[in-house]
Amino acid sequence: MPDQPGRTILDNILWTRRRTLEETRRAVPLERVQQMAEARKERRDFAGAITTDGSAGLRIIAELKRASPSRGLLRKDYRRREIAQGYVAGGASALSVLTEEHYFLGSTQDLTEVRQAVEVPVVRKDFILEDYQVYESVAAGADALLLIVSALPDPDLRALLDLCRRLRIAALVEVHTEEEVERAASAGAQIIGVNNRDLRTLGVNLETSLRLRERLPQGCIAVSESGIKTAADLRRIKEAGFDAALIGERLMAQPRPGKCLQELLAEFAVQSVAMQSPDSKAEAH
Repeated sequence: MPDQPGRTILDNILWTRRRTLEETRRAVPLERVQQMAEARKERRDFAGAITTDGSAGLRIIAELKRASPSRGLLRKDYRRREIAQGYVAGGASALSVLTEEHYFLGSTQDLTEVRQAVEVPVVRKDFILEDYQVYESVAAGADALLLIVSALPDPDLRALLDLCRRLRIAALVEVHTEEEVERAASAGAQIIGVNNRDLRTLGVNLETSLRLRERLPQGCIAVSESGIKTAADLRRIKEAGFDAALIGERLMAQPRPGKCLQELLAEFAVQSVAMQSPDSKAEAH
């Protein structure tokens, strides 16, 4: 049923997503989507794009979205190609595209157009619940997709991860609690994103990433998501041991998102150099 008191925003989004998925399956049968996915040959290396060697900065996954449940409409003029190209010019290593229709006003066409406009890997960010959506993601051109642990029972999470591997598409597995970290690790997740936003309340706290980083399995690629606004935030995330940061609303709320990213990374670089200077090290002791 539609949004109701007593239900979390995540409950409402998942209910709506299942309804729209039923409509999509009727319009384009699974067999057709599978054929389109299997016909696709080329993939871009998402894991490689967001991996650091421990000393080489912090990779940025810049996000495109027209709207969000927490902020409403972010952009009336949603020039996807222009924004995507601006992000890459501004220093993004990968892009994330919201494709959920009702709450984020997105579509798989958004993803397809963004990927055609750039050469970096592109992540489909949505509420993936079934095999159909994995095939759909591959057919639309995604190089990776988001799997939200809080939205999936363990058997479904494992099955979707296995299908992603078979279709040669990466999975960014999202967690928000210690228990979800354990579930992601048990399912075999190799790229884990800590969402600083609680999807049930929409509250944001960067401390979530800092608290959970040490709980992530050794060897996984670690991503901090949401609530990242300043160069100081990026520095804290980097110092905690994250490989990448996913930034969305901070950029999309600006007139020129790519320019905003460029300025944010420039400030981060200056702060990083300053922290490595002899004077800073002396003060630290």
